[in-house]
Amino acid sequence: MFSMFYPDEDIGSAYEADYEGLYQKGFRGIIFDIDNTLVEHGAKADKRSAALLERLRRIGYAVCFLSNNKEPRVKSFAGAFGAAYIAKAGKPKKEGYEAAMKRMGVTREQTIAVGDQIFTDIWGANRAGIYTILVKQIGKKEEIQIVLKRYFERIVLCFYRRSRKKKGSAG
Repeated sequence: MFSMFYPDEDIGSAYEADYEGLYQKGFRGIIFDIDNTLVEHGAKADKRSAALLERLRRIGYAVCFLSNNKEPRVKSFAGAFGAAYIAKAGKPKKEGYEAAMKRMGVTREQTIAVGDQIFTDIWGANRAGIYTILVKQIGKKEEIQIVLKRYFERIVLCFYRRSRKKKGSAG
């Protein structure tokens, strides 16, 4: 029923993902949400995000930031890393994801999308056929429309986790 919203992975933080292992599996591009995925909502790039981006470059990944936020916010964050970005992406529409893949020069089979919201980041990437990683939100400061969506996300996550348990006990 809710499977279109289910991530391929559900982890605590974008900083915990096994990017080396995913690279070994053939992934070459990563699309990141910014707010509450890499930094708190509205925060500037920090040492932690810089270290992650440097690590990903050393591994060999292309990176693109995809955000529904406005140009000045996204450009400023991406500019700290000299990375590609798309602002006002219209997530969960798949067009933003397709544009990000084109900018990185990768296919959907080579792409990972990392984000903290099911109804924008994960659903949009699933619609584009991209491997998805859901992370827990970093901060609690959010716009009211996101706060309301979080309530419905909890319902979807309940079904998602229940389905994962069933798969685990069936095998």
